[in-house]
Amino acid sequence: MTGSTEGDRPRDSRSVAAPSRAAGTLAGIARHGIPKGPMETVETVTVSVDGGIQGDFRGAVKPGGRGRRQVTLIERIDWEAAMAEVGRNIAWQERRANLLVEGLDLPQADGVRLRIGATVLIEVTRECNPCERMEALAPGLRAALTPDWRGGACARVLQGGTIAVGDPIIIEDRA
Repeated sequence: MTGSTEGDRPRDSRSVAAPSRAAGTLAGIARHGIPKGPMETVETVTVSVDGGIQGDFRGAVKPGGRGRRQVTLIERIDWEAAMAEVGRNIAWQERRANLLVEGLDLPQADGVRLRIGATVLIEVTRECNPCERMEALAPGLRAALTPDWRGGACARVLQGGTIAVGDPIIIEDRA
């Protein structure tokens, strides 16, 4: 259909362009060097297959391990909804997630791959269940983060590189 506009395209599956990949933005990066240590926010960080987020103690793959929790992600909209539910305004990094995602509904399925920036590729491994530490932040926060993967997702690093706040996050195909 030469010369047609987007609105003129027929609704036939043979001629409709493939849908574009869902995309969002990396709105924040945080890490903590020791268990239960304070969270540090950074603007840019290196991510590796063996170490996860540089400077974050959880990223290192243990001998014989699969690295299922090298990187954790949470959606800004989910954090804000949980804050509204408990009537508080706590900084997102207190959730202890590594990456804050904006404008993208994180897949709620293991095996989905996410491209962050130009080079980093991670794979969702499981839901990131909220722990008792959330109750210490605000009564009811653990429950507020429980439904529909609102507490975020855990992921393993498949391809490393450098990421920065503002980088695009794109959902790629399953493994």
